[in-house]
Amino acid sequence: MMRSTRTSHLHLNGKSNSSQSSGLSSFDKTLLYSAAFAICFYLGVSMTTFSQLPSMPTLDDFILRPPGSKSSSKSKPSQQMPRQLATDNASTIVPMESFPQTIKSSPLETIKHPAAEIIPSIDIPDLKVPSFYDPPQFSSYGGIRKFLNYGETLMTPQQAQSIGSKVNGLETIFVAIASYRDFQCRQTVESIFTRATHPERIRVAVVDQIDVSVGDIPCSKAEYSCAENPNQVLCKYEKQIDFFTMEAKYAMGPVFARHLGNRLYRGEYFAIQCDAHVDFVKDWDSSIIKQWKSAQNEMAVLSAYLSDVHGSMDEEGNLLRKTRPIMCKSDFEDHGVTRHLRHGQQPEGPSGIHGEPTLEPYWAAGFSFSRGHFIVNIPYDQHLPWVFQGEEISIGIRGFTYGYDYYTPETSPCFHYYASQDTTGKRGKVKLFWENAKKLDRAKISQVEKGGMKRLNSIIHMNGPSVTADSWIHIDEQKYGIGKVRTPEKFFETFGVHMDTFKVEDHLCRFVGKNMHRIWKQHLRKDGMGIDYDKITYKFQDPDIYGNTWQKLLPKK
Repeated sequence: MMRSTRTSHLHLNGKSNSSQSSGLSSFDKTLLYSAAFAICFYLGVSMTTFSQLPSMPTLDDFILRPPGSKSSSKSKPSQQMPRQLATDNASTIVPMESFPQTIKSSPLETIKHPAAEIIPSIDIPDLKVPSFYDPPQFSSYGGIRKFLNYGETLMTPQQAQSIGSKVNGLETIFVAIASYRDFQCRQTVESIFTRATHPERIRVAVVDQIDVSVGDIPCSKAEYSCAENPNQVLCKYEKQIDFFTMEAKYAMGPVFARHLGNRLYRGEYFAIQCDAHVDFVKDWDSSIIKQWKSAQNEMAVLSAYLSDVHGSMDEEGNLLRKTRPIMCKSDFEDHGVTRHLRHGQQPEGPSGIHGEPTLEPYWAAGFSFSRGHFIVNIPYDQHLPWVFQGEEISIGIRGFTYGYDYYTPETSPCFHYYASQDTTGKRGKVKLFWENAKKLDRAKISQVEKGGMKRLNSIIHMNGPSVTADSWIHIDEQKYGIGKVRTPEKFFETFGVHMDTFKVEDHLCRFVGKNMHRIWKQHLRKDGMGIDYDKITYKFQDPDIYGNTWQKLLPKK
C-alpha cells in the first residue's frame, strides 16, 4: 500500500512510468530505487511508532457534559486527559479562567436592600450589584455551586482543582477590601502591589462606601493623573483593580459590604479578605502561599486578628514581629435574640509549631487567606443587615460544616492600623456605619438588627427555643447556609460551647496551639481534603476543673 501510494504520487508529479524508465541509465535507476526504498522504510518505521502513542484528543473530547451524558466520539478517550474522563462532578476538573477577569463589563443584577427585606416600608431603594462568579463552563452542571454540591458532601480534589486561575504559572490572588469612608484605603491597595514579590498575580476588589457630598476621597482616585504619572499603583495595575462604589448612607455594616466584595471574586486561585487600613510586608504573597502549602491541607484557611502595625514592620515593609496571635478566646455576648458568640482579645506569643501554620478553632474577619473556593462555598450572607459582631462565628461555623479548617499563620503577611493604639499619626478617626442610625428611628434599627441576628443564629444552630422557624427570613437558605460534611453541634461539643446554657468552657487557649495542632494533624485526610472530624471524639473541658484532659491524646514523640 505504501509503495503504490508513493508511485501514484510520482505519477502525478512527473511523466509516465514507461517514459521515465526508458530515458534512465542503470546507474540512475539504481539511485531512484534506493531512494524509494529508503522513503518507504522511513514511513513504515514512523507509522509503527505513532501507532503506539496515545490517540490524539478530538474536538468531542473537549466538550464538557453534564453527568451521565455520552460522547458522540467512537474513539477511546485518552487516559492522559482527566478532564474528559469525568462522568460526574466528583471526578471532573473544569478548565480554569484566564487572568485577570474584571467586573467592569459584567452585567448587574437588582437586589432588594437587606433592611427593606425586614421592614418593607423602609425608604431605601433597590441596589444594582455585580452577579456572583459563575462562569459558563459550569452551566452544564447547573452552575458552580451545584458543581460543588452546596456542601452536601466534602469536595473532591478534582472539584477543588477546578477553581483557581494562574498567570505565567503563578497562582493568582484575589484581595477583597470593604472600606467605609476610610482615607487609608488607597494606601492599603498600594502596599498590596508594591510589597508583593509577584504583583502580576494579584487582583484587588474594593467595596468603597463613601459620601462625596462631604468631601470623601474615593479609593479609586490616584494622587496625580495617570497621564502625569502612569507608574502610580492605581494606574500601573488598573486592569487588576476593581472598585464597586456605594453611597455610604445605604451601608448596613461589614456583613453586607463584604457580601458585595464576595460578588467581585472572579475565579482567582487564592482569596484574601482584609480591612481598608492594613499595611503589607515585603514579599507577603510568596510568604503566605508558602505557609498555606506547608499545611498540606486544601481546606486550610489562614486567619487571625492582625497585630498593630507599630513595632511589627519597618518603613520599608521588613517584618520585625516574632510573635503571632491565635484565635481561641470567645464568649457569649448580649441577650435574647441578639445573643451571639463573640471573639475577644486573642493571645499573642511565639509559635509552638514551626515550619507550618497552627490549627485553631475560630475564624477572623480582619484577615483570611484561603483557596478561592472558600468564597464560592461560603459567601457572606446578603440578608444580614446591621450585623457587626456576629459575622465571624457565622462564617466560621458555616465553613466548618463544609469541611474547612482554620489556622493562624506562623508569620503575618500584613498588619493593622488601630486608631486606639496609633502613635504614628497615620491613623486618625474615621466614620463608622453606625452614623446611619441617625437616618432611621431607634425602633426600626432595633427591628432590623434583631431580624438579621435571628437569621444568622438560626442558620448556624445558635438560637434559643424562643426563636421560631416562622420568625426569621429563610430566603436563599441553601446559598448562605451550612454544609453537611460536619454539623454545628460537632463544633460546639468539640470546643466546649454549651448551647443549652449559653456558656463556654474557660481556658480553651491552653489547649489551642501546639496541643490541638499535634492531635488534630493526625487526622488530616490522606488526600489533603481537611481534618476528618469523624475520628475526633475529644470534647474540651476547662483544665482548671478537669485537668489537661487532652494529654493522653498527644502523639508520642
